[in-house]
Amino acid sequence: MAITEAIILAGGLGTRLRSAVPDLPKCMAPVNNKPFIAYVIDHLKEQGIEKFILALGYKSEMIVDFIDQQYPSLHFEFVIEEEPLGTGGAIRLACNKTKSENVVATNGDTLFKVNLDKLSALHLQLQSDCTLSLKPMQNFERYGVVELNDHQSISSFKEKQFYENGLINGGLYAIHVQSFLQKKLAEKFSFEKDYLEKYFTEGKMYGSVQDEYFIDIGIPEDYSRANKELA
Repeated sequence: MAITEAIILAGGLGTRLRSAVPDLPKCMAPVNNKPFIAYVIDHLKEQGIEKFILALGYKSEMIVDFIDQQYPSLHFEFVIEEEPLGTGGAIRLACNKTKSENVVATNGDTLFKVNLDKLSALHLQLQSDCTLSLKPMQNFERYGVVELNDHQSISSFKEKQFYENGLINGGLYAIHVQSFLQKKLAEKFSFEKDYLEKYFTEGKMYGSVQDEYFIDIGIPEDYSRANKELA
């Protein structure tokens, strides 16, 4: 059974993008005259996602209006953070709206064109709690590195520093909803630090390596690169 529901985290303020994109939620930054989140939704839709749950915060009404106008026939639900809950708190809030056993979660300001069938198949076959999409990268220092054992389970998370090559966490996950919701976690928490890095040794967490197109528009240089590459 392929995964057909996706959570998109779209509550970010985009503080580091302020110089390039004043006063918009980060995922609404225009790339070739359309909000960046449209590229994320279109890719997931092409990959078989039928229901979208958007976790919103800053200027949420702007995103809701855009979705209502541009995607009238798609199945969307929204959860709104009254105050920032961190990536983990936002995913947990959205998980309460899911109907499926497993869900995909990603960021509204990152486009990683993963093959969802491949990700779903690995996740379901291994009965994984969480399966990370990992992107091979060369000569970088903006991201930490994820290391895998021979059977694709996660062996370690390494801090951000300069790496000649390594696998980065592309921020797109397949999550087993119940095993995630059962964890005793604070109200506000980081999905990466407080869930993945804390529980990977005791839970079943795996990595799906996919050398597909990846862009994260969190900083002005990469935002301008997105405008060229997604033309």
